[in-house]
Amino acid sequence: MFRKNKLAMLVGEFLGTAALALVVLAITHSQLSLGYFISSAAGLIVALLTMSLAGISGAVFNPAMTIGLWTVRKLRTLQALSYLVVQFAGGWVAWELFIYLTKVSGIHNTGTYNARILVAEVVGTFIFSFGWAAAIYQRFDLLAKAATIGGSLTVGSLIASLGSAGYLNPAVALGLHQWGWGTYVLGPVLGAVIGFNMYNLLFVETELAEVATSKSERAKTSELNATLTQSEVESAADDEEERPAAKRSSSRSAAGKSRSTAAKKAPAKRGGRSSTARRRNPNAA
Repeated sequence: MFRKNKLAMLVGEFLGTAALALVVLAITHSQLSLGYFISSAAGLIVALLTMSLAGISGAVFNPAMTIGLWTVRKLRTLQALSYLVVQFAGGWVAWELFIYLTKVSGIHNTGTYNARILVAEVVGTFIFSFGWAAAIYQRFDLLAKAATIGGSLTVGSLIASLGSAGYLNPAVALGLHQWGWGTYVLGPVLGAVIGFNMYNLLFVETELAEVATSKSERAKTSELNATLTQSEVESAADDEEERPAAKRSSSRSAAGKSRSTAAKKAPAKRGGRSSTARRRNPNAA
């Protein structure tokens, strides 16, 4: 039996994928059916959905991204499988709702294999997943994460539109009746797996190494500063000790001089007193 939070995660993925597919359907079958407008609309809706649902389900809304996140252990196996089911269901429901609202008929699946479409989807999804990986590994805040993911989708979709429809999402391809195992399914999955794993293997390790290096450098710097501070304190203490010693030696020399002067004067006085005593005492020898 599902807990409330797990059910909320699945419902969030279902609604987010359906909304994304429905927006792309609406733009594709309108007078703005150009690659620029489709890419911009997809990036905007993904950014808004990320702001709304990232704290609940992670805001994936894409089976290819689900598989890519699973390969880098950002999603558990059961969670990834559940996401795949509800995401494809969201794409299918979006198509049925679009047909019901617009009463469009006669649209058939056009997802046939083409090497150019495959390469375009791989490249576009690689860009998308690479930006996504940067957002999650660098722990962007919610606003920066939404902007990065939405912007990466827009850029990747624009580049992919040079050779394909630029959906970068198997669930959206299912919703638009352009399902093709060798193009709009395999291409996004390959691009997502390559993008996430490349960032994880190359840039995350480099970032961790740089952090470790900076920590060691800070530790060495702090130790050096502590040593310098201690030496400075010791030298200052030595100076303070030398100054009273010099004063004491000077005072001692001055006292010695005064005592020697007094000693020189003392015999004269004693001699004067003895002669006087002899003159006053007739019995003195």
